[in-house]
Amino acid sequence: MKLMERAIYKELRAHLDIHEVTVITGMRRTGKTSALHYLLDQVRHGNKLYLDLERLEYRRIFLQDSFVSIQADLTFLGYDFTKSGVIALDEVQLVPEVVSFIKYFHDHHQVKFLLSGSSSYYLKNRITESLAGRKQVFIIKPLDFQEFLIFKGFDTSRIRPERLQAFRPLVYERFFRWYEEYLAFGGFPQVVLEEDSARKIIHLKDILQSYLELDVKLLSDYSVIDDLYKLALMLASRVGSKLDHQKLAVLTGLSRHKIRDYVHLFEATYFLMLVRPYSNSPDRTIAVQPKIYFTDHGLARQMVHENSGACFENTIAVQLSRLGTLQYYQKKSGQEIDFILDGNLAIEVKETPTPSDLSTLQKRAQSAGWNEVMLIGRQPPASAFHGFVWGGVIF
Repeated sequence: MKLMERAIYKELRAHLDIHEVTVITGMRRTGKTSALHYLLDQVRHGNKLYLDLERLEYRRIFLQDSFVSIQADLTFLGYDFTKSGVIALDEVQLVPEVVSFIKYFHDHHQVKFLLSGSSSYYLKNRITESLAGRKQVFIIKPLDFQEFLIFKGFDTSRIRPERLQAFRPLVYERFFRWYEEYLAFGGFPQVVLEEDSARKIIHLKDILQSYLELDVKLLSDYSVIDDLYKLALMLASRVGSKLDHQKLAVLTGLSRHKIRDYVHLFEATYFLMLVRPYSNSPDRTIAVQPKIYFTDHGLARQMVHENSGACFENTIAVQLSRLGTLQYYQKKSGQEIDFILDGNLAIEVKETPTPSDLSTLQKRAQSAGWNEVMLIGRQPPASAFHGFVWGGVIF
């Protein structure tokens, strides 16, 4: 299968020429291994080595006590330590001991290390501590809508100029069917490339199971998998709602302490994203709870089996989070604005936006001190109202 180039590859390619360790992380099945192979393809010399640490024989190499023995094994596999070169290690979270080797050989040999791993919690802690000043971390996320179109074989040069622009019927009519597919199934590359809808759902279920049974197992144990699955389903049914530990504890039968720990685990492993409240002064007291969203809206939708306004809001939250810092706003009275982008743009999300929605948003934003607003919609109303941004041009 042809290797599809992602937007983040430009940054990765630029870092390839820097001696720092390149660390690629993100949720399982987002394309980290493909990114490693892409980078290795950019290396023009032959002194390069790729090892998948899911293979036991490669894990055993780094479990040896002696760096000399490790070096001898890698030399046997074809790497020449007398020259500069590149070593790519996939799924590094499976071998915590490998970090010491990477640190030593980074400091004493001309080795450029490329690392990937699914468990960001492990990567952020172990690698951040051990490779301080020696690495840069890149996060690979599910596809945005422009990348989705590229994976579908589209030339995106026509939609690119429409980015964040007011609704245009011709653009909507050309791409709405593809955006609806994106809303329904999300942005995991494997799911996007699959043509059969039933197979897409199977892939999403497998991704969820793999995440819980492989990634989470490294950070906890199998005894909590059922609890985590139960909580994940509960959170998926509350997309766009505020995180209420007490209510979730009552509904799941788990303690508030466990709920807090599990939500932190979900967020740290890129399964969940929390949008926190905006406040620029103490007298504007805002609800302290963050709002719940999933980093892949297709995964969330398949867990709750519905195509609701909340699922559309989740998609927009994911799209906007790539553009800057995302927060929400709520007054003491309960009056709310869905999102605040980078502290200066007030955003409201409606499946079928109307002039009344825009007027309400403008009034609320102005009363809170914002002049810039954006109304985002999924589909146009029956009237010829174009004062909103269609979700498909947010990337």
